[in-house]
Amino acid sequence: MEKRLAPINMDGYQPLREAVCESLRDAIRKGILQSGQRLMEIQLAEELGVSRTPVREAIHKLEQEGYVIMRPRRGAYVSNMSNRDINEIFEIRSALDSLSAGLAAKHITNEELAGLRLLLESIEGSIRINDMEQIVETDIKFHDLLYRASRNTRLVSIISNLREQLTRFRTLSMSAELHMEHAEQTLLRALDDISNRKDPGKPRKGRGLKKRQEGS
Repeated sequence: MEKRLAPINMDGYQPLREAVCESLRDAIRKGILQSGQRLMEIQLAEELGVSRTPVREAIHKLEQEGYVIMRPRRGAYVSNMSNRDINEIFEIRSALDSLSAGLAAKHITNEELAGLRLLLESIEGSIRINDMEQIVETDIKFHDLLYRASRNTRLVSIISNLREQLTRFRTLSMSAELHMEHAEQTLLRALDDISNRKDPGKPRKGRGLKKRQEGS
């Protein structure tokens, strides 16, 4: 395996195993460690300047996140993500997002609800100028706030794991146009659901990217 990973900063604030995991995860996302590539503990440890133990622990965690697959008697490999894998994750994520919105409707504070609205406005502004990076960043912040408002820590943990599995796909494959429409429609549905549950007599605003396009 060609040497391409930077040594771990031993003076960093993170526990060593977390720093190693983050380094390997980032290398997979960027394609430095490619799909189907075998992960050799000794070589990775040499590149990162650490022992094999944190590398082994990191590989195990990345397997749980879906970045790595273990093949019996053959070792660890960077996983391939098929269309079926992606569809299954999106189906689960969609159901859990709906659950999060329902729980958030019961527990969300007015301050948190105002925060969601501000983030949604930021999303809409980024869509107008086609700032893909900002759209993704704000989308993550929106959902993080929504999940926290659900007041269900186990749900947050499960969704975080699914999001990790989708990050590589979003980074490498998803077109800007598709993601922008999906992101805004998802945010609108979640926010409308929360608003309507908090105030059942309030009509839906009916805003959305598709509606603006049809009216333009």
